[in-house]
Amino acid sequence: MFNLTWGVLFVIVNFALFLACYRLLGKNGLYAWIGAATVLANIQVVKNIEMFGIAMTLGNTIYTSIYLTTDLLNEKYGEKEARKAVWFGFFTMLMSLVLMQMVLVFEPGTEDFAQESLETIFGLMPRIALGSLAAYFISQFLDVKIFSRLKKAYPGRGQLWIRNNGSTMLSQLVDTLVFTSIAFIGEYSWEVWWEIALTTYVLKFVISAASTPVIYIARSFKFKEEAASTSTSA
Repeated sequence: MFNLTWGVLFVIVNFALFLACYRLLGKNGLYAWIGAATVLANIQVVKNIEMFGIAMTLGNTIYTSIYLTTDLLNEKYGEKEARKAVWFGFFTMLMSLVLMQMVLVFEPGTEDFAQESLETIFGLMPRIALGSLAAYFISQFLDVKIFSRLKKAYPGRGQLWIRNNGSTMLSQLVDTLVFTSIAFIGEYSWEVWWEIALTTYVLKFVISAASTPVIYIARSFKFKEEAASTSTSA
């Protein structure tokens, strides 16, 4: 019961920080969020918890917010900006993987206390990161493409929830299957792997559905510099 209560608070805090990042930094804040989210998701996913007696990993909440971010970029700034954000997140993942693996190779000093902890977290990172890179690359570009097509089919402002949830339904399924297969097959029993895959997808989709009011709020934000840029180009 504690994990459920704490999990709800965790989701609320994630969404609140997302809105604050966008409100304070504008479009640049969305790129900053993707950079932070891709790294934190790969760290959080190492932790395995139980909820309702079912095994699941952390990282789903902040990883799902990446879909929210690219959908918002696509909605307000166009598909080109959304694709740019996907590449930005991909580079951030790759950069963190390379640098942290190099950090682990350094011989620790006699007074060092961090090496063992870093190995515990980032020692699993190559396989997890490989799964993340593959799943992220495939699913995020799929999400951008589906959102763009839904935007043409359902262009109304009130139909944003269709574009947002519709694009994530398929892309997150693909993401979950690719990631859990690469990252966890052989690490856990098939039973645990199946639980992780199923709960990961269900949890991601529930969180995505819960983010619908958040994307409506974020879309309503107005920025003076964007208004000035629009009027100048006109």
